[in-house]
Amino acid sequence: MRRKASLILLALAVFCTALSPLLRWYAFPRLAKIPANQYQDMVLEARDATLLDYGTMKARKVDKVSIVQTLRGNVEASEKIEKTAGRDVVVWDGLSYVQGPDGKMVSKIPERYIFDAHTQEPVHATGEMVDGDPVRREGIEFKWPFLTEKRDYEYFDAQARITAPIHYKGTQDFRGVSVYYFEQTIPWTKVPFPKAMPVKGITPESVAKTGTTRWYTTVRKFWVEPVTGAPVYGEEIHKEELRGGTLLGGRDKVTAFSGHVKMREDYIESTVDLVKSQRVLVLSLTTYLPWGLLTLGVALLSLSLYLEARGRRPGDPSSTQTREPEPVSA
Repeated sequence: MRRKASLILLALAVFCTALSPLLRWYAFPRLAKIPANQYQDMVLEARDATLLDYGTMKARKVDKVSIVQTLRGNVEASEKIEKTAGRDVVVWDGLSYVQGPDGKMVSKIPERYIFDAHTQEPVHATGEMVDGDPVRREGIEFKWPFLTEKRDYEYFDAQARITAPIHYKGTQDFRGVSVYYFEQTIPWTKVPFPKAMPVKGITPESVAKTGTTRWYTTVRKFWVEPVTGAPVYGEEIHKEELRGGTLLGGRDKVTAFSGHVKMREDYIESTVDLVKSQRVLVLSLTTYLPWGLLTLGVALLSLSLYLEARGRRPGDPSSTQTREPEPVSA
């Protein structure tokens, strides 16, 4: 009976031990992915900012500028691209909507971001764009990969349409969550005017005829939870200028926008809570279950060997056979 039990325990030990690495290195890369229908929004604010008054073409101080960012998963588009890409694809239709203190639109820039659902690497397909202009992204945008590493990444800047390094600057604690801090600096770069201008009748084409150009620089900061790869907080020190041309009335340049953009407090709280819950799910596949199964396998193996040793002990009645003495003949 003990021998039968030890064999069963041995089989279970082998099963648990073999399942542990399979769960971590085979199942996790296939199960962990961004859902195609995900929707999220975020509100950022720049207090005491500088904003251009297009009526007078002069910069003025305002108490607040708000930026509403939305990302909506386009399931129909992702399924269409998956047929030719041969892998799980997510399509995010994003919109960055900037409004002044009076609630009026300052700019709105749509974009379509197509990426691998598992690795977050960009997938190049028809429809990839920023403000209607086709782009070919290199590097990540919005989200870091699962199990983010302590290293620099390539990050796509939608304003300048370029990819530049975003540097790992260290590990910090953000409201009870251990995060990696990343920072990227985009130097002064000439960028296109948004297609949706704040003044009716003014278009990028009409501004281009005046010879006036738009320039932009930013310092981008992200605090990223490394297990999920999700930013829990973000900031930008953002500046825009109009330079040259007849539109400025002889001036060399004028500030179009300048401000320290930060996430609104209520969105920080909801983001931290969401990331904490998602972190537990990812850790279940990468740490809790694999190590738990390995520990259970070792325990079952030890118990199996113990029962086998007891079953073979010489003094054990169950292992001793009683035989009749053989007769001795002359």
